[in-house]
Amino acid sequence: MKLADYKATLSFSNGSPAMEMPVYHGSIGPDVIDIRKLYGQTGMFTYDPGFLSTAACQSAITYIDGDKGELLYRGYPIEQIAQNCDYLDTCYLLLNGEIPNEKESQDFHKLVTYHTMVNEQMQFFLRGFRRDAHPMAVLTGLIGALSAFYHDSTDINNPEHRHIAAIRLIAKLPTLVAMAYKYGIGQPYMYPRNELSYSGNFLRMMFGTPCEDYKVSPVLERALDRIFILHADHEQNASTSTVRLCGSSGTNPFAAIAAGVACLWGPAHGGANEACLNMLEDIQAMGGVSKVGEFMEKVKDKNSGVKLMGFGHRVYKNYDPRAKLMQETCNEVLSELGLEKDPLFALAKQLEKIALEDDYFVQRKLYPNVDFYSGIVQRAIGIPVNLFTGIFALARTVGWIAQLNEMIGDPEYKIGRPRQLFTGAARRDMPQVAKR
Repeated sequence: MKLADYKATLSFSNGSPAMEMPVYHGSIGPDVIDIRKLYGQTGMFTYDPGFLSTAACQSAITYIDGDKGELLYRGYPIEQIAQNCDYLDTCYLLLNGEIPNEKESQDFHKLVTYHTMVNEQMQFFLRGFRRDAHPMAVLTGLIGALSAFYHDSTDINNPEHRHIAAIRLIAKLPTLVAMAYKYGIGQPYMYPRNELSYSGNFLRMMFGTPCEDYKVSPVLERALDRIFILHADHEQNASTSTVRLCGSSGTNPFAAIAAGVACLWGPAHGGANEACLNMLEDIQAMGGVSKVGEFMEKVKDKNSGVKLMGFGHRVYKNYDPRAKLMQETCNEVLSELGLEKDPLFALAKQLEKIALEDDYFVQRKLYPNVDFYSGIVQRAIGIPVNLFTGIFALARTVGWIAQLNEMIGDPEYKIGRPRQLFTGAARRDMPQVAKR
């Protein structure tokens, strides 16, 4: 940590002596007050449920400005990355800090491509799950099990092990997600093909069968690649913080990523686009487009209990910068597949129109977010709703790995140990049995 830029003084109204604390500037974003000596000097902790006002680490990977609606990967705006990079170049950027040159890009693409197969025994492990299990339950188990199959790269303190584990995770996640899907529907697994792109390979493993060749649509391939790019990292959210906290104990990278997947499964986090599609299907069941206005009026009524999913964002107080990019992709995909007039997608467009024009939603900045459009795109491609969060986990794996590597390389990192404000019973004596 660099020298303090200035100091903050904490004073107390109970007569306790004041305390000076260092304040640091980031390269952009809010300043932070260093409270590490607070307990030692005052015997007090800070209280911050959800850590919403606490910076738990230094990071140089991803920056979000929610007020401006800005998302930067290693300083590059997400709009520029989505227009000029594919997902694997984005992975290289997040892992290494810079955009790859032509040779670096070719080498990295080849390295990932040649590690997409998984140990053949993984399919026998997979057979232990019920076929109707939720894909995220299956994925959490499969990813955690990677450390049993690839135990030659499980030392989190060894940079070479972390590098090997990173490549294996990025390369094998599409294979595992596709295997989980195929297992659930009773179809044979499709092995990866080295001549295909990362996204093209995933589409073929998902939707191809041994019966005939599967031709990858360039439009769908680009769409999926963009979904992966837009979800690759998102600063210190719940699942990323989980990976960091889990990894801080020194556990292996596969276990830390499995913990992130388990956290992402929560409906308040990675399940948002799944919840959005479920909402659209509920409106469709009510009567479709003709019922959108009625539904939106219920959303405005706080007593109705009806929630609008896929609009607004906890961090972005302005337009989600990923949403505009995903909106373009959404229109391309629907046009490519001839689904512009599909009832569910027509309903989604009507919902979008009202949210962008109605003063109630405009004033509250409840704009469509990335989950709204990515859910529609995934459904159009043919990905089942219960696999949406699995796609999210696949895309976010590189961000988790980059954050984990950064933490391990930080000389100030320690095992995570949040504190508490205890409100239970004070010390008391156990009554004798006869007096209970």
